[in-house]
Amino acid sequence: MKKIAVYCGASTGNDPVYQKATLKLGGYLANHDLELVYGGGGVGLMGLLANEVLNAGGKVHGVMPKELVARGAAFSKLTDLKVVENMALRKQTMLSLADACLALPGGPGTLEEIIEAFSWARLGDNPNPCVFYNVQGYYDPLKAMFDEMTAKDFLTVTDRKKLLFSDSLTEIFDFMAAYVPPEIRTYSKAGR
Repeated sequence: MKKIAVYCGASTGNDPVYQKATLKLGGYLANHDLELVYGGGGVGLMGLLANEVLNAGGKVHGVMPKELVARGAAFSKLTDLKVVENMALRKQTMLSLADACLALPGGPGTLEEIIEAFSWARLGDNPNPCVFYNVQGYYDPLKAMFDEMTAKDFLTVTDRKKLLFSDSLTEIFDFMAAYVPPEIRTYSKAGR
């Protein structure tokens, strides 16, 4: 494992605990020679994380759609920045560059990106582990939703175990190191 895709907000949230966890993650990545792949922005938790990795001597790879670059959202200090046509290509490019996916607390975009990465893992289009960095229980309601999906047979127990919610970086990176992608489902022909 060399590169970690981190999904996070362009806001910092209203509790310093999110900023503290972001800085901790940035230091962890740099200290373990893990390169950051992220959305390329310089504000909010995105900027905080990128700065921390760079300040600790790590490498940061940004991926940003051209419309956001045109609006001035790109962070200038990155190791490199890939400019892509749109958000769909951004997500696909981040997955192709990374060996694992991690979501810090964030808003709808953060949630959408990590959920898509997990959904693609179940389809066989993403071999990377997906993890929610569950800082101070931020993602507990979502964790409960995934447990409900499993209880109602919309998600298998086996696949539910492929998605981690944790506030421990040790547990998170142990999970990533031991991860085996889900077995790809096969289907009989519909209606037969």
